[in-house]
Amino acid sequence: MVTMQDYWLRQTVKPLFPELEWSRPENKQQAGKLLIIGGNAAGFALPAESYDAAIKAGIGAVRVLLPESLRKSVGKLFPEAEFVPSTPSGSFAVQSLAELLSASMWADGILLPGDSSRNSETTVLLESFLGKYQGQVTLTKDVADIFCQQPLALLHRPNTLLVLAMGQLRKLGSEAHFPRAFTSEMGLVQLAQNLHEFTKRFPLSIITRHQNYYIAATDGQVSTTPLKNEQPIWRTHMAAKASVWWLQNPAKSFETLTTVVL
Repeated sequence: MVTMQDYWLRQTVKPLFPELEWSRPENKQQAGKLLIIGGNAAGFALPAESYDAAIKAGIGAVRVLLPESLRKSVGKLFPEAEFVPSTPSGSFAVQSLAELLSASMWADGILLPGDSSRNSETTVLLESFLGKYQGQVTLTKDVADIFCQQPLALLHRPNTLLVLAMGQLRKLGSEAHFPRAFTSEMGLVQLAQNLHEFTKRFPLSIITRHQNYYIAATDGQVSTTPLKNEQPIWRTHMAAKASVWWLQNPAKSFETLTTVVL
């Protein structure tokens, strides 16, 4: 019989896996390549913030793909950006799939940080992209909203990390027909147990926040880490940092996500 002591680790002020910190790549050429895909005609703040956060997290190289609708307004402000076909409303068009897949062949990991809008064509594009690309993908914010509401394309996809608010996790569990509900009122013990069972059933990794704790879960393993201070805007930076550390330690998903939240 598996007990909570077997799958739940409590991290406090000291990292449970300190070797991950000192063993990180010092040479940029060995620090991995991250592709960020996001933005729409109304904004590109989340891809831009993710780019900055990835640089601070120690990525070796990073590329950012935005929809063509942003070229005139963003091209000079954000010279690192590259542009792919967009819909008339300014979101990613289905025609950009080949360019996304081509760029993904360069990358060690993909980050979908949001600002992608809830355009139906963009949703079809992202579902198709995730179905064809087999590498590491991290999703958060409004992109995570899309797949929490329509999770079938994602539930059985390995190499997938979701950085979620509790409301998104509740929706994901409901739409996945998971028998145990995720609620804002539940205690930490019940949440750890639910995430243990959820990530054993589905090959997803999850980072969320509840009752002043960060919770990381993957393959049935769960860790909890108390917040050092209040961080109201946390998902974008957490997703970017997790993407970087994870692609640098692909064989140590649980150890990496546990360390990242600290």
